[in-house]
Amino acid sequence: MPTKLETFIKSQLKTDLPDIRPGDTILVSQKIREGDKERIQDFEGLVIARKHGKEAGATITVRKVILGIGVERIFPLYSPTIKKVEILKRGRVRRAKLYYLRKAKGKKAKLKRKEFTQVMSEEIPIEEKTEGAGNK
Repeated sequence: MPTKLETFIKSQLKTDLPDIRPGDTILVSQKIREGDKERIQDFEGLVIARKHGKEAGATITVRKVILGIGVERIFPLYSPTIKKVEILKRGRVRRAKLYYLRKAKGKKAKLKRKEFTQVMSEEIPIEEKTEGAGNK
C-alpha cells in the first residue's frame, strides 16, 4: 500500500516527457524569473548524463560549446520551471555517461547520428477512412 508521500510524488511527476537518453541533442525551455517579469530561455545541447532514472529527483546534464568554451547545465526533469523538452537529434552511443566528451576535441567530440523519427499521431476522421473503401 503506497504511503501518502509516494502518492503525492506520483501526482507531481510529468507524463509528457520524451524518452531522453545520453547522446541526444535536446532543446530545453526553462522559465526564468527576473524580478516580477518571467521569460522562457532555451538551452540546446547534448545530453551527457541522466541520473536517478524515473524518480522525482531525476536530472539530465546538458552540454554545449559556446565560443570554444564548454558550458554544462544540470536540469531537474520534473521541476515546474521546465516548460518543454524537445529531442532534436539522437546520437549513437555505447556508454551511459559521456563525460569523455569534456576533453575530446574536433572529430572525436562528434557522435554518429542514429536514425530518429519522432512519432506524431494524427487522427484521421472516420468519414475519410470509409470513402476509399469503395462506398460511393
